[in-house]
Amino acid sequence: MHEIDLLTIVTESILKERLINDLKIAGVTGWTMTAAQGEGPRNRRVSEVEGGNIRVEILADPHTVERVWTMLKDSYFSNYAVTAWQSKVQVSRADRYLGNESHG
Repeated sequence: MHEIDLLTIVTESILKERLINDLKIAGVTGWTMTAAQGEGPRNRRVSEVEGGNIRVEILADPHTVERVWTMLKDSYFSNYAVTAWQSKVQVSRADRYLGNESHG
């Protein structure tokens, strides 16, 4: 078992294609996406009529996660209903998620 970063993003499903493209540009090589339901401080999201919300989970090295945080801050947080959080998790087969600079 190895410790790795888990970044979770919840946003409007209308942003799905744009977010996936931006994640690839940031160097993310894989993710898990699921439908999500909930309510936040704005109570209602623009995309409720267009499909609800998505939850995207990313396992990655710290450098990649930092690039994603920067992308979210620069392109998403001020304009869309987006929330994100980061945590450390234990994973098997960590080599699948770590960049070359992160192998020890």
